Amino acid sequence: MQHKERHIERPGALCDSKGRLTPQAIGYAKKPVIQSNLKGSWLKKKRWNHWSVYGEDVYFSLVICHLDYAATIHVSFVDLETTRFVSEQIVIPFGRKLTLGDEVFDNTSFQNDQIALQAVYTQDEGHISVTIPQFDNELLHVDLHMTYIEEDDSINVVIPHSRDMFQFTSKHLTLPTDGFIKLGSRRYDLESRYSFSVFDYTRGVWPRQIESYWATASQQIGGRRIGLNFGGKWTDGTGMTENGFIIDGELRKIHEDVLFMHDPLNKRRPWAIRTKFSKNLQMTFTPFATYESSVPLLVGNIQVMRHLGYYNGIVRLKDGQPLRLKQLLGVVEQTKARW
Repeated sequence: MQHKERHIERPGALCDSKGRLTPQAIGYAKKPVIQSNLKGSWLKKKRWNHWSVYGEDVYFSLVICHLDYAATIHVSFVDLETTRFVSEQIVIPFGRKLTLGDEVFDNTSFQNDQIALQAVYTQDEGHISVTIPQFDNELLHVDLHMTYIEEDDSINVVIPHSRDMFQFTSKHLTLPTDGFIKLGSRRYDLESRYSFSVFDYTRGVWPRQIESYWATASQQIGGRRIGLNFGGKWTDGTGMTENGFIIDGELRKIHEDVLFMHDPLNKRRPWAIRTKFSKNLQMTFTPFATYESSVPLLVGNIQVMRHLGYYNGIVRLKDGQPLRLKQLLGVVEQTKARW
């Protein structure tokens, strides 16, 4: 049966002085009030920043992941008209020269002969710059500005597997985005009236092997900014979820698990995404493109299957009334990792 999750309003630390989970941190918040002060747990700490950008004719993704013993950078690009897909992944031993902070809005940077990137947050605006000289034999240059509206809610959740195994995730949806993405001679311009981004900040101590689903979307429909965020498998049995949706900056938290039902043998068949006990969420996700990536590591690997597609269905508002969503562009990611 579903239950009400604890709502956190005051700032607090994720860990105690020994690096174990602070019980007071368990819950969810509408603002990023948790400080991810990870320590100890050598080889088990995982930290990542993930930006997903939805333009009118382009999708862009930047994932920076630090695994304690190595770091990875994964850049993906999809032309939504032609479905051309290009990706580049870089493994950095021990994460040397990578700056990845402990606060949600800390700056991030890295540079070598393969890539130069910088993510800076200042005065309610995030600025991302990425340059890759050889991106499918072409120059990729990305320059994006994302507006963090002060009044907007975000989804901030501490997931407790145990005192020694836990995660904090902060999801920021429907960030109005301006700028451009240039690949070779083709330039894709993004304007905040129709382009939106998702920022996923996660820090924690993870198990050796994981399997997870992550579904997300951010778009404007009928003059309303609508963002979806649903997760599965990695939160099962913890009493907490990262499930919810944000409409015009207001969070509607879903306090129950979400089921992901799909045909693993047919990647183009629609998915059914439903709340486990209620009818608060009844969505169909229809993929139009699927892309797979594998990151080899010294002690394992990370496999990601990313599906681009459209969400159709209903979510229920606070008064119980259904909001029908049609052709909402988004992503479902399936991740299997041994790290």
